[in-house]
Amino acid sequence: MHISSGRWMYGLLLALITSVLWGILPIKLKEVLQVMDPVTVTWYRLAVAGSLLLAYLAASRRLPRFRPLGRKGGWLLALAIGGLTANYVLYLVGLNLLSPGTTQLVIQVAPILLLISSLFVFRERFSLGQAIGLMVMLLGFGLFFNQRLGELLTSLTAYTTGVLTVLAAAFVWTFYGLAQKQLLTSWNSVQVMMVIYLACALLLTPWAQPMQVLELSPLQGWLLLACCLNTLVAYGAFAEALAHWEASRVSATLALTPLVTFVSVALASTWWPDHVLPEQVNWIAYAGAVVVVLGSALTALGPSLLAALQARKARRQARV
Repeated sequence: MHISSGRWMYGLLLALITSVLWGILPIKLKEVLQVMDPVTVTWYRLAVAGSLLLAYLAASRRLPRFRPLGRKGGWLLALAIGGLTANYVLYLVGLNLLSPGTTQLVIQVAPILLLISSLFVFRERFSLGQAIGLMVMLLGFGLFFNQRLGELLTSLTAYTTGVLTVLAAAFVWTFYGLAQKQLLTSWNSVQVMMVIYLACALLLTPWAQPMQVLELSPLQGWLLLACCLNTLVAYGAFAEALAHWEASRVSATLALTPLVTFVSVALASTWWPDHVLPEQVNWIAYAGAVVVVLGSALTALGPSLLAALQARKARRQARV
């Protein structure tokens, strides 16, 4: 079993870097999507990230071997490829219809769906703290959508379609997450991501239009490159954070990502009003976003918090 190094401040810094990179990503993608379609943007992100990982693994002579996977591993790899491809494309389709903040908040459902799925697939436990965190998240979503709750429940507008599309992206990401967790028993995380990224790019090639890159403005071109590199740097920081800090605390820190997006949109809409539009939500919605983040963090920290409370109670009883 993996034991963290104990350098929690370094782990916290890396987790915060990941949260910031993921938080600003939809703002950059929104600008690129004005010219490129979601499939082509996804193709570039996956092809560039996968190629860089391929070069790194080839240089270090650590390319993965497929024979140890076997038939079961092959099916898991196919499931992971299909899940991640659908997740990337559906996320961008939803982002085209929604604001960056709303998109990033709704996608917070993905790790919760993975947690619930793990209860059945891996027989993991669901603690009382996690149940409370889930209820807090649902309350937060209700507050966030307070202005458009009737629209979401009664009509299929572009806004409703966007929310449903991002929820679908979160749902298919669950299949990827479950499959990747099993693939890590045969390959390391870098090998898994290299194979999946390149396979996803290959899968999307018939529908991608790479020549759209020539239609980008210089600013959009740099933003596309930043989106491609974001995947590598953010994932690398995330993986390194897990090496130095507990997974539950890293996940709780990453729950801040939607708030990073909202703050980034507010700043960017002030500095570059021609490129970034402000979020059209009221103070109740902002409060709801904070509640969602708190619920997500509580869900991640639930088991460790409950264990800490039980340990403290046991110590008090021992003193008596």
